[in-house]
Amino acid sequence: MSTLAANAPGAAGGGLSDVAASEATLRRFLHGLPGVDQVGLESRAATLGTRSIKTTAKALAIDLAISMIDLTTLEGADTVGKVRSLCAKGLNPDPSDRSVPQVAAICVYPDMVATAKEALRGSGVQVASVATAFPSGRAGLPVKLADTAEAVAAGADEIDMVIDRGAFLSGRYLEVFETIVAVKAACARPDGSSAHLKVIFETGELQTYDNVRRASWLAMIAGADFIKTSTGKVAVNATPPVTLLMLEAVRDFRAATGVQVGVKPAGGIRTTKDAMKYLVMVNETLGDDWLDPHWFRFGASSLLNDLLMQRQKLSTGRYSGPDYVTVD
Repeated sequence: MSTLAANAPGAAGGGLSDVAASEATLRRFLHGLPGVDQVGLESRAATLGTRSIKTTAKALAIDLAISMIDLTTLEGADTVGKVRSLCAKGLNPDPSDRSVPQVAAICVYPDMVATAKEALRGSGVQVASVATAFPSGRAGLPVKLADTAEAVAAGADEIDMVIDRGAFLSGRYLEVFETIVAVKAACARPDGSSAHLKVIFETGELQTYDNVRRASWLAMIAGADFIKTSTGKVAVNATPPVTLLMLEAVRDFRAATGVQVGVKPAGGIRTTKDAMKYLVMVNETLGDDWLDPHWFRFGASSLLNDLLMQRQKLSTGRYSGPDYVTVD
């Protein structure tokens, strides 16, 4: 067990159920987490970014990265036709090569879930939906729960909620915690199953690495199935140091509780080279357990086209231009 996990309240008993008993206990726990060594974290992330993947392994890594993508459209101008087109691309990313794997999920607004669900029926590709007043997270709890319930009722397999950063930065940790717990409950279906819950921090607005660590533990204790860096709607999205910090958090959380939680960096990951750096980071920090779409995702729709072009180059020796792939 890591030092962080060993120092966590309740870690010796395999649980953290007492941590959120009150605002005071939750604050004491979160502020009792070891401070982040900024220099060490950034140096480690930079070092991992220099690792190379050889040609034979690169082909496997490209396919793995494709299978980890949440292909996303979250625009006010989204239409039924656009969502269906995106689903077709997710099912068959390269029409000229049927060996290309499907993506992990298609992510849309709640009102487009039914359209995506129908287009993906029987494929195994998940339908994810943003909820809880995405991307601001600024709405009353009844609105957030209604948003979530609408998406789940329409068939969403996964819910991507966003925390209220204002509440978190103001130190209202229990409010954020209780919101996550309530949204998690709203993910339940009448048949006893439940949509998986991804909790978005918008790390570019959390100001410090210590806050990212605190948000990670808060969300996991509250029941998050995934922790996610960003909405992709602000200037600073996923970065290697922040993602590394979140990977370390899920590693330590599993050591403390036995519960495995996934990680999703989102926003700003555009090239195959970027994706390879993140996969190396996952492998070096967490090992094979997390090198699977069930536990690691890329929120990076533009990444898919570059992966497809690099994949073709490896198989044919020729590099195709952007006209080789569809425009999302």
